[in-house]
Amino acid sequence: MYLSRFLSIHALWVTVSSVMQPYPLVWGHYDVCKTQIYTEEGKVWDYMACQPESTDMTKYLKVKLDPPDITCGDPPETFCAMGNPYMCNNECDASTPELAHPPELMFDFEGRHPSTFWQSATWKEYPKPLQVNITLSWSKTIELTDNIVITFESGRPDQMILEKSLDYGRTWQPYQYYATDCLDAFHMDPKSVKDLSQHTVLEIICTEEYSTGYMTNSKIIHFEIKDRFAFFAGPWLRNMASLYGQLDTTKKLRDFFTVTDLRIRLLRPAVGEIFVDELHLARYFYAISDIKVHGRCKCNLHATVCVYDNSKLTCECEHNTTGPDCGKCKKNYQGRPWSPGSYLPIPKGTANTCIPSISSIGNCECFGHSNRCSYIDLLNTVICVSCKHNTRGQHCELCRLGYFRNASAQLDDENVCIECYCNPLGSVHDRCNGSGFCECKTGTTGPKCDECLPGNSWHYGCQPNVCDNELLHCQNGGTCHNNVRCLCPAAYTGILCEKLRCEEAGSCGSDSGQGAPPPGSPALLLLAAVLGTASPLLF
Repeated sequence: MYLSRFLSIHALWVTVSSVMQPYPLVWGHYDVCKTQIYTEEGKVWDYMACQPESTDMTKYLKVKLDPPDITCGDPPETFCAMGNPYMCNNECDASTPELAHPPELMFDFEGRHPSTFWQSATWKEYPKPLQVNITLSWSKTIELTDNIVITFESGRPDQMILEKSLDYGRTWQPYQYYATDCLDAFHMDPKSVKDLSQHTVLEIICTEEYSTGYMTNSKIIHFEIKDRFAFFAGPWLRNMASLYGQLDTTKKLRDFFTVTDLRIRLLRPAVGEIFVDELHLARYFYAISDIKVHGRCKCNLHATVCVYDNSKLTCECEHNTTGPDCGKCKKNYQGRPWSPGSYLPIPKGTANTCIPSISSIGNCECFGHSNRCSYIDLLNTVICVSCKHNTRGQHCELCRLGYFRNASAQLDDENVCIECYCNPLGSVHDRCNGSGFCECKTGTTGPKCDECLPGNSWHYGCQPNVCDNELLHCQNGGTCHNNVRCLCPAAYTGILCEKLRCEEAGSCGSDSGQGAPPPGSPALLLLAAVLGTASPLLF
């Protein structure tokens, strides 16, 4: 009996231990870049894939608010308490530390009482929208490792968008939409992460989970990173080899969890009712007490240390690599093309170290985009061969067709060339100018040729309007359908319903009921005008 009880307790302990330790040692922590081993040739270095530890990245960010004067307190103003929206004797005053709510309070130590928080001005300019952009910038590429968590001191907004940038804020893509009514706010069906799968994990969704409620546990908004990891690694993130394999081989998945900047777009404050109470506008504002962003510096599995110096994060590169993200080989270590490290095989991964250059031909300067040169006898010059990172040219200094120069990147940056992303239906070709603007077809406009000029509507590209409600009216009671055709009454036909159907058949007669134009038609009005003009001549 005692033995069976012992075995039961032991089994329970094993189960609890496995739950409490969701990251088995066999996965590899990738916290060492190299180690010395002994071989028949003596002591040598054994290189492994490596990466910095995951940490709280809010310690290193810079925050920017737009509009810049949106923070409350200058001038001082009163606002209503969230617990009692009609108790409006709370004060925000930027000149008094105890009453000020500056942006840095979104990132201070939590747990203080009373809680500290940033707060916007109230909605005193209603019905003008109360909208705020909160931009978090790292000046460094980082990889997200845990959920993004935003804690509101006010009610959670009725409408919000979380966006990301991969090019230091030059362009933005939505990460997730949040609304009390997704269909009304963003024309999207509401979903949650649970509705996704391995095949749809990159889908941008709108969720209604985090946009209602005023309870204490209803102040938090999540962007679920770990739930997306779980589609590959399992519910308890036990099968990390599967996730690592996907991250190694699927660039879009890897980029999905990679950012240089995040932007929180607050579009509509928590109203709580159908209508805005215009007599108590001090009830409506945004207030955030905490933002959590966990991640690590992206070092391409070539570093375990990321230092913060002079307000800038930089990888301390190993494996003979260099650059802010260890994204190229050191000089004289370009014996083979640079490559990121690999998580596989578990647990050490593959370092893909840069090896010494065997030889070079003349001046083989390719800004790190190629390790091969060729001498052209006819031109008596050396050119780079097989330029990478979407570059081309003698020194890989130009961008391939369909890409344009990233003005914020140096020539040796792997992100120096950005894809044009010209809309194939609206642009003449897939190339753009040096500013990223595409050449648009007739009737089309916008940087990417995805918008229509007035008088045109989008239908597999911009097409001229056949009818509208301004100039090209459908006649004789016809109605305009999607700007592409008039829906005519049974008796009429033509592009604008301007013809009698019987005229085409040659069957219009006095007894057909279709020969006389309807009252108020253009023909009758013209006839009345002619008769009115001619009447003096009849007498």
